Amino acid sequence: MVILRSHFYLLVFFASLLISTCSQGHLCYPDSHVALFIFGDSLFDAGNNNYLKDPVGRANFWPYGKTFFKHPTGRCCDGRIIPDFIAEYLKLPFIRPYLEPGNHQFTDGVNFASGGAGVLLETHQGKTIDLKTQLSYFKHVKKQLKQKVGDTETKRLLSTALYLISIGTNDYLSPITANSSLFHLYSKQEYVGMVIGNLTTVLQEIYKTGGRKFGFLSLGAVDCLPGIRALNMKNSGGCMKQVTDLIKLHNKELSVVLKQLESQLQGFKYSNFDFYKSFSERINNPIKYGFKEAKSACCGTGAFRGMGKCGGTEERTVYELCDNPDEYLFFDSHPSEKANYQFAKLLWSGSTMVTRPCNLKEILKFTDAGEIEF
Repeated sequence: MVILRSHFYLLVFFASLLISTCSQGHLCYPDSHVALFIFGDSLFDAGNNNYLKDPVGRANFWPYGKTFFKHPTGRCCDGRIIPDFIAEYLKLPFIRPYLEPGNHQFTDGVNFASGGAGVLLETHQGKTIDLKTQLSYFKHVKKQLKQKVGDTETKRLLSTALYLISIGTNDYLSPITANSSLFHLYSKQEYVGMVIGNLTTVLQEIYKTGGRKFGFLSLGAVDCLPGIRALNMKNSGGCMKQVTDLIKLHNKELSVVLKQLESQLQGFKYSNFDFYKSFSERINNPIKYGFKEAKSACCGTGAFRGMGKCGGTEERTVYELCDNPDEYLFFDSHPSEKANYQFAKLLWSGSTMVTRPCNLKEILKFTDAGEIEF
């Protein structure tokens, strides 16, 4: 009986280390708990577009999700996307879409990303969740958290959380693929300046709301996507230089802005993954990274399987599907699960050759939160 009683008190002791009582009688999570808040476009969308009335795109039909989930989830992939792997590194469940009905459990974080989204409101306007709207959703989540766990725990949760962001690609691709006259109105520098300026404003707002630790994907090698190659057949399906110039200028300006924010905002820490470099390396030398094909997609139609849809809900939808997505860098015009795993690993623990000034694993060690307005 004495032994049993001692075991009981040991259990109580260890439980007290893991769980503490917050103000207003709410229970806190252990100090090691890190929530994950996700902003972005189709690279990060885990299903928000499933719940939009008329989105620019959805992935809630077969064969999306075929290799891991065994059913479509809304992810533009055969399996997991980058945020899914980051959640696993953080020992979290897959982070659910904000618009998913019944999703009111935000203490692990939430996914606001939306396929087709841009930094600019005009990018696919009305057919996606633009970044400014994603920010407004985040602010609403903060209010809900305060009601549920109180001010003190909300402040701790938001300041220790990781904010994962991938946005901007559609701001450049949408005008080009739509043959818009937009780039005749602005120089490249002016247009990139608008995108970066609006992105900076949102980052400052996330900081004011409580965010301190950020992970960014710079824009990837979207100049060489299967869909872009298919549009560039007059140049033998090569990468599109107009897109290359814009993407490289954006990434350069993003790097400058992030350094400025770190110097201006107390406690602001970031990890910026050189997505363009890592993607390009795999496109140019796929065998080195375990891929057999890096120009054509696994799923789609037409040249490079870059035209039309991968699957669909209509009976007459026709598409081609490869036998093994792991052999392909691209599933459709988005990375395959195997590629997403490689990119996520570099973002999480990669060297300064690709992830600067430090990786996600390293920025989570910082504890200086700075002032948080409540």
